[in-house]
Amino acid sequence: MKAKFTRAAAPIVMVTALIFGIHSIVSSAADKGKKDDLYRQVELFSDSLAIIQSEYVDEVEPKDLIYGSLKGMLSSLDPHSQFMDPDAYNELKVDTEGKFGGLGIEITVKDGLLTIITPIEGTPAWKAGLKPNDRIVKIDQEITRDMTLTDAVKKLRGKPGEAVNITILRESEKKVLDLKIVRDIIKIVNIREARILEDNIGFIRVIEFRENTAKEMNSALEDLKKQGMSALIIDLRNNPGGLLDSAVKATECFIEKGKPIVSTKGRRPDQNMEFISGAAHPIADIPIVVLINEGSASGSEIMAGALQDHKRAIILGTKSFGKGSVQTVIPLRDGSALRLTTSKYFTPSGRLIHGKGIVPDITVETARIETPPAEGAEPKPQSPDEVFEQFEKKEEAAKQPLPKEFKDDNQLTRALDVLRAVRIYNERGKI
Repeated sequence: MKAKFTRAAAPIVMVTALIFGIHSIVSSAADKGKKDDLYRQVELFSDSLAIIQSEYVDEVEPKDLIYGSLKGMLSSLDPHSQFMDPDAYNELKVDTEGKFGGLGIEITVKDGLLTIITPIEGTPAWKAGLKPNDRIVKIDQEITRDMTLTDAVKKLRGKPGEAVNITILRESEKKVLDLKIVRDIIKIVNIREARILEDNIGFIRVIEFRENTAKEMNSALEDLKKQGMSALIIDLRNNPGGLLDSAVKATECFIEKGKPIVSTKGRRPDQNMEFISGAAHPIADIPIVVLINEGSASGSEIMAGALQDHKRAIILGTKSFGKGSVQTVIPLRDGSALRLTTSKYFTPSGRLIHGKGIVPDITVETARIETPPAEGAEPKPQSPDEVFEQFEKKEEAAKQPLPKEFKDDNQLTRALDVLRAVRIYNERGKI
């Protein structure tokens, strides 16, 4: 029996050797002792595969066994490392292009639970009322307890027009919500809105950092400057991040040339990098407030952290998500890929972002500002036409990323007050 296992293991050993030979991982081990230990574990792995192939009740394709092993191996490292089969890798490439079919949420695994980082504005998930830190406990009645990120994404995405049922645990409100959400084509718009609010204070809402974000940011800033912008609010709330290079280039718009924006540190020296601003003409002469919340992650935390460390902006809102690790995608020969955490982000002053988040200079919780009716005032009767007109206005306002009456947004209102105070201070000198 032992001889049978040894013969069956021969082709498996060859496949395993190829897998573990990628990028000379084995040859780059610290010393011979570690190599020998790795080889012993590879033998254990190949023996197990051989036993499964010969003894398991059903015949299993070697490829399925290898893929399953890789998924388990990568998921055991951290919530963001994963093995992607060819289909999942293709989905990732579609995602970075900024257009795909699904619900419109960024998800991660946090504290062992499938967690929403943020819903993307204007998507089915946004319209359904999903919030940052909502826990997805079921997808189409399947419990997500042991579900990987890759499997969760596959289940949540699908053909536009088809519905998916999810069960949400909202710990902050002690609620369990059953939602049916219809999938749609998700088109990512980098800069949702750029305009002057009042008193020459500009406003830019950055939804995500993708390939064209920095270009769109520069274009929006030029347009606002032509309109007389003398102060700026950058809204990074519910911005889940995106591409590192894009976040760095967008941040360069406000950081003087030669100053650090973010650094990455990993196990190997070649994973330690520092990104320095190379902007020739950054906007360095106007006060800035950056809005963040628990849905601000990754690239948005890089921008907020850099502007905060360089005292280039006042950060206002609530503590950000704390997703500050770098995933490197390594393609494999069969069209699959490894998404591997290789380093972590640090702000210019050396603060770790991952698991810590960016703490705002001024903490302002979300609340809706409503003006109470005058004391003793009687509600004015409305005609049916007036009622429907009011309803239509509310419907239209709900579709807008920024309310027409932006003073309903207490965090944005506080940001305006801060910039007005800074302007008064600068005009009058020290008080």
